[in-house]
Amino acid sequence: MGESAVVQYNIHEAKTQLSRIIERVERGEQVVISRAGVPVAKVVPLPANARRRQRGSLAGRIQLADDWDSDELNDSIAAGFGLRP
Repeated sequence: MGESAVVQYNIHEAKTQLSRIIERVERGEQVVISRAGVPVAKVVPLPANARRRQRGSLAGRIQLADDWDSDELNDSIAAGFGLRP
């Protein structure tokens, strides 16, 4: 099974057709944007796992240090940015 041809728009077309380009990408197509006939960018669908739909979608995947929000750590970070002496 061969790959289908990638759709190509010049920059002016891409500006005026952005909604249609996004619809195509949402259907799984890839779109190339060109300047003076030279491809400069590709719009591709995001992987399904990159689409977080609700709060807590990273639960169990992130571990926080016990002192992640301690006054000492916050003071240290603020001092690093010159916000506290």
